Amino acid sequence: RWLRLTVKALGDDSARLRDVAVGTRAIVEGPYGNLTAERRTADRVLLLVTNFCSVYCRYCTRARMVGSVGERSIRKHDLEKAIDYIAGNPVIRDVLLSGGDPLSLDDERLEWILARLRAIPHVEFIRIGSKQPVVQPQRITPALTRILKRYHPLWMSLHFTHPDELTPEVAEACARLADAGIPLGSQTVLLKGVNDDVPTMKALVQGLLRIRVRPYYLYQCDPISGSAHFRTPVEKGIEIIRGLRGHTTGYAVPTYVIDAPEGGGTIPVNPDYITGRDGDDLLLTNYANGSYRYPDPQTDAAGCESA
Repeated sequence: RWLRLTVKALGDDSARLRDVAVGTRAIVEGPYGNLTAERRTADRVLLLVTNFCSVYCRYCTRARMVGSVGERSIRKHDLEKAIDYIAGNPVIRDVLLSGGDPLSLDDERLEWILARLRAIPHVEFIRIGSKQPVVQPQRITPALTRILKRYHPLWMSLHFTHPDELTPEVAEACARLADAGIPLGSQTVLLKGVNDDVPTMKALVQGLLRIRVRPYYLYQCDPISGSAHFRTPVEKGIEIIRGLRGHTTGYAVPTYVIDAPEGGGTIPVNPDYITGRDGDDLLLTNYANGSYRYPDPQTDAAGCESA
């Protein structure tokens, strides 16, 4: 038997889908994304514009849908409904285009999406998440950068994994994007046996700065089915951040984050450099394990310093 589920609006009632018997074949229709009430009040939305990607990463959070066709393909009609939803919700100021990979779209389709979004007065800026400049740098053509320049402010998050990806061709692609006025940030997944040591991560983040890409997020690998061999303990990520902070420029230090389950959002996880308090002094430790006292008088509810 087949069970067709049509989601008419975003809301917490979608949690009832957990009660569907295991093994039931289902077709779920519209809208794509996080089906929670919180999504309606947040100032940003994730807009999935394609299921196609140039690579199929085993650890991808959307491995279940990348490459999907037929019932699960994203059609222009789906995009029109999603953009209408954004236009009808003035609280939304930030739209992240993802997929799949938005830059796998042809120029005409990509510009149609960007033009529709830029025409919405309350959308302040647009972000694009992509791995194309890394795995297919020839996609970053002068024609594409001319299109992107028309829709500023536009930011781009690039998916880097290892310093070996920093080839001359990738550097040229990033230079074209940066010269088009697009701020570039990197999003890296921490992967066991790939980039889970300080020297490798330092080579990556320092190399990214040289090609004008700011290390932004270091993600803990999600518990995706089939990816257990890539996952590290969270403590390993904290160790890497501790090995970067103070040992290289602050611009090269990404924020280590966990994408919380059940729509909990992105949660930063970092070394704790506060070791305690002593009266009105905050006790701190630095990257070299030096101990310091910082004057930080506590105040009462009226804003007065305690005696």
